[in-house]
Amino acid sequence: MAKSKPKSRTVVEPLAQLDLSAHSRSSPVRSLSLSSVSDSQTLIYVGTQSGFLILLSLNAQNVSFLKGVLVGNSPVESIIVLGDVGAVLVLCDECLFLVDSLLIQPPKKLGFLKGINLIAKRIRSSESESSNLSEINSVNLSNNSSTSTSTSQRLLQKLGSGIRANGVKVKEQEQHRRGNNVFAVVSGKRLILIELVLGRDMDSLIASVVILKEIQCIDGVQTMVWLNDSIIVGTAKEYSLFSCVTSQSGVIFSLPDVSSLPFLKLLLKERKVLLLVDNVGVVVDVHGQPVGGSLVFRRSPDSIGELLMYVVVVGDGKVELYHKSSGICIQTVTFGGEGVGQCIAANEESGNGKLLVVATPTKVICYQKVPYEEQIKDLLRKKDFKEAISLVEELECEGEMSKEMLSFVHAQVGFLLLFDLHFEEAVNHFLHSETMQPSEVFPFIMRDPNRWSLLVPRNRYWGLHPPPAPLEDVVDNGLMAIQRAIFLRKAGVETAIDDDFLSNPPNRADMLELAIKNIIRYLEVSREKELTFLVKEGVDTLLMYLYRALNRVHDMEKLAASENSCIVVCVPFHLCLFELIITKSFSGACLKDDRTPCMGGAGGDPAVENDLHDDSTDAISGREIAAMEASKILEESSDEDLILQHLGWVCFSLFLFFFSFSLYCRNWAINIVLKIADINPVLAVKVLTSGERPNQLSPDEVIAAIDSKRVEILQSYLQWLIEDQESYDIQFHTLYALSLAKSALESFEAASSSKNTGTGGLEETKDSDFGKNSIFQSPVRERLQIFLQSSDLYDPEEVLDLIEGSELWLEKAILYRKLGQETLVLQVLALKLEDSEAAEEYCAEIGRPDAYMQLLDMYLDPHDGKEPMFKAAVRLLHNHGESLDPLQVLETLSPDMPLQLASETILRMLRARLHHHCQGQIVHNLSRAVDIDARLARLEERSRHVQINDESLCDSCQARLGTKLFAMYPDDTIVCYKCFRRQGESTSVTGRDFKQDVLFKPGWLVMR
Repeated sequence: MAKSKPKSRTVVEPLAQLDLSAHSRSSPVRSLSLSSVSDSQTLIYVGTQSGFLILLSLNAQNVSFLKGVLVGNSPVESIIVLGDVGAVLVLCDECLFLVDSLLIQPPKKLGFLKGINLIAKRIRSSESESSNLSEINSVNLSNNSSTSTSTSQRLLQKLGSGIRANGVKVKEQEQHRRGNNVFAVVSGKRLILIELVLGRDMDSLIASVVILKEIQCIDGVQTMVWLNDSIIVGTAKEYSLFSCVTSQSGVIFSLPDVSSLPFLKLLLKERKVLLLVDNVGVVVDVHGQPVGGSLVFRRSPDSIGELLMYVVVVGDGKVELYHKSSGICIQTVTFGGEGVGQCIAANEESGNGKLLVVATPTKVICYQKVPYEEQIKDLLRKKDFKEAISLVEELECEGEMSKEMLSFVHAQVGFLLLFDLHFEEAVNHFLHSETMQPSEVFPFIMRDPNRWSLLVPRNRYWGLHPPPAPLEDVVDNGLMAIQRAIFLRKAGVETAIDDDFLSNPPNRADMLELAIKNIIRYLEVSREKELTFLVKEGVDTLLMYLYRALNRVHDMEKLAASENSCIVVCVPFHLCLFELIITKSFSGACLKDDRTPCMGGAGGDPAVENDLHDDSTDAISGREIAAMEASKILEESSDEDLILQHLGWVCFSLFLFFFSFSLYCRNWAINIVLKIADINPVLAVKVLTSGERPNQLSPDEVIAAIDSKRVEILQSYLQWLIEDQESYDIQFHTLYALSLAKSALESFEAASSSKNTGTGGLEETKDSDFGKNSIFQSPVRERLQIFLQSSDLYDPEEVLDLIEGSELWLEKAILYRKLGQETLVLQVLALKLEDSEAAEEYCAEIGRPDAYMQLLDMYLDPHDGKEPMFKAAVRLLHNHGESLDPLQVLETLSPDMPLQLASETILRMLRARLHHHCQGQIVHNLSRAVDIDARLARLEERSRHVQINDESLCDSCQARLGTKLFAMYPDDTIVCYKCFRRQGESTSVTGRDFKQDVLFKPGWLVMR
């Protein structure tokens, strides 16, 4: 199996390169930018130290020189491609120059400002996340026209709202301003925000510059990024953030005293900014807050690029790709030695491109992204299966790959693992694949050609594994590969075979058994899917074949008992024999001897054959024996006997490996069951409810087949469905309740009739209900009451309609309770059954004081000419008077009720009422005090502040913090960022490990 440690993979590959020595006047490369013209052509702009701008064209796998133009005498510091207008903005000689994208026209100098050190284009995530500086500037100019902040602004306003074009004023209404070309430039200690408005006059570009804002900056800015409303700048000492809206600034964090030059890289795909500190890249959001983890590079890079989900680091003649999320170095490409000089990396502006360009002082090298499919194939060839699956899952989350492709790779990995003898892992991947068909494993079970050969998909994978073969061949080939690998390992040659197999070679029998078990596991899960008939037929038949190969008789019985599509050829003779015995009243003694010929034996005992012609006087006993033996055949089985299940029957022999169902087997089984029911209902129920084979018969078919006169069999079967099989079918619950209700009515009427006529007693009725030959051991009314109380799935109205006019008052009360008719329930319990305890329990179940008042009214005024039930009323007041309103009780009491019966109870009610009121006030005040304490403790903890000033020291190295990046541990110790990296985030300077020793502060706990 593949190791868990991630391996490197090929993400980019060299595409083309060009030597610039003949085109750059022997001047090193200083800046680099590129722009995609089409899917097949990319323009590459190269700026040199001597002020020369070179245009290269990348077509297919060829880089060619197009043109070069001299911009100035100093290095070309920055190149910004304006693809939407077909222009290029160049920073050279501390001025901005504008050239067309093909360098046809000479560069035009934008003379609005000199002394420009740095320029950065504004990148906007969306209109809602960034401000419109043109509108803000217009409002500020109209409101503060008399209070301009500088002489240059006042002068520019006089010349036309600050719009200049090479020294010529251009009317603002003639400009085409869309806000796409907004830049920030640094000139000395000034940060100026400008908008470049471009137009065309014939074939020439017309450019106008609008000064939007001027912000007081800091000295020594070396790198800058503008994202939405935040401008992040870097100096040798610190990284700072400026707001283009409010002009406010703040320090993000300070750099160490000895560190490499600052560097900022805008991650366009995520709209985040990477801040470089030596060899650590800290990713921050638009507000300067760190997000995610830091990227730790192997060395301090010369330049940083971006390619999809990777950060590209260039330096020392190497290109390294780091994963943005995990920070792992995925690939390293060497293009030169360590003395190659300063290198520059550039990527497409969108951040989603497929091209990366790296420039050395004298050479331009182009790399292209390897297609994801090829990356996955490469990982699979290296047997790095976990990394391949991880890559596909990540691409699916990024929207770069479909879910079907993930299923495809899971299936491909499964086949590779299968041929590597990792059967359990292989089937796990098969189960994760939603597109893999069960028929794809058929060739591993049965050799071609066979019945299902045409169902197997062909040529659906990448050809990384051998063609499908029977499991025996797979195991043999795998074991041979292990033996070869052991021999090569001794010779010092490394192989891709698992080390566990090399150190402990597996046994063929064990491997084959493991393979069959896991294929069985896959087919069992596949049976639950929606399959075509032929595929379902193959799954069931081959599953039975594999069960037989492992001698798993119980699983064979279970499969035979379920709905299946197996295929067989033999006829169930035992059913014929048992039907003959039961119908003709033959002796059951012939069963054990006559089973042998049915399986191909030599014959029975002659003595037993004579018994078949004897007129036995104990025919009933013979039928019972036959019924018992038949029920055993229907309930149990062995690997040598015929198996008969309720839905069908499977006949198998030791020499057969293929199976099938006979259509008439169902009729044989039903006939046998019905004949058993004539002899002994208990055996019939055992057959229908055999616990060895769950879900054997369709309940609807069984219920339809049971005779309406066999009420006990029907009730027993329904009880088994509901209680043992946990059926939640409303139809079964209602049918069971109605059947019990009908039987209860018949039993009650029979008992009443016997009592009235005096011909019999109730005991006789009970004996007839659950006597010697009865299935049940409890009266039918007791079973009805238990079911009505326990089940919530039957239709109470339908059952109530059946017993409405009867004297089954307790059953009616249960049904009224199910229907929510509280008054009727209380009337039945209190007045009909006169069960005061049950009535009070129901009032407690309702949970409202008015229920007790309603019950008290019934006791005092029962209607229908009944006398008031004073004793029951006094009992109610004695037990539950404390929860009643004394005033309502006094108003409800009848004038005829003797005062001495209720005086003590009423007095106790009044005292309890007062006690409960006082107790409630105490509990309320105590709870309020605890709540105030908890709020105060929470407020104190949230109000805690940490103040850092110039005198604050690091608790580890004792260095002054100032504006340096620092960290604070939960035990209030403070360390600088350098010590924090060395110490780790879980262990403070005091040596306390917060993962092992959790910190609790006294203020967090409420002591009351």
